[in-house]
Amino acid sequence: MKKALLLYSSREGQTVKILRFIEKELAEIYQCELVDLHETPKVDFTLYDKVIIGASVRYGHLNKKLYQFIEKNLSELKAGKVAFFCVNLTARKPGKDTPEGSVYVQKFLKLSPWQPELMDVFAGALYYPRYRFFDRVMIQFIMKMTGGETDASKEVEYTNWERVKAFSARFGAF
Repeated sequence: MKKALLLYSSREGQTVKILRFIEKELAEIYQCELVDLHETPKVDFTLYDKVIIGASVRYGHLNKKLYQFIEKNLSELKAGKVAFFCVNLTARKPGKDTPEGSVYVQKFLKLSPWQPELMDVFAGALYYPRYRFFDRVMIQFIMKMTGGETDASKEVEYTNWERVKAFSARFGAF
């Protein structure tokens, strides 16, 4: 059976949830391993046929551990079959849910020396009851400014699972 490495940079767990969905979609062909980029992993790329990196945006930025991983593993990322996706709440809006329309993916492409061949962007989720007070207030403020959900008692998932399924199929054929 082929092997796929699923790397993630996640804050609240939606990126991991998306990768677990992808893992199920690929289960007939790939044995998948999930690894947290925040743990600063040392990866032997020769053990995997393909790799996906999923990263979430928090307060307008991808985590610096993502960029550190890219810098450290740039030649392997360029040489291998490696896909990338970004998770953010802005992608809940039409036009912001594509790599071309996502300000975060475009910013990533400007900052990163690695330019993935296969990319996508998915809307994340709001988990208000799980947030610390400061995060809850800040996210409510941002959501109010952008026309999103502000009820702090709610958890709202914006992820379009059909888009994730389509990305999984593209990755499988990649």
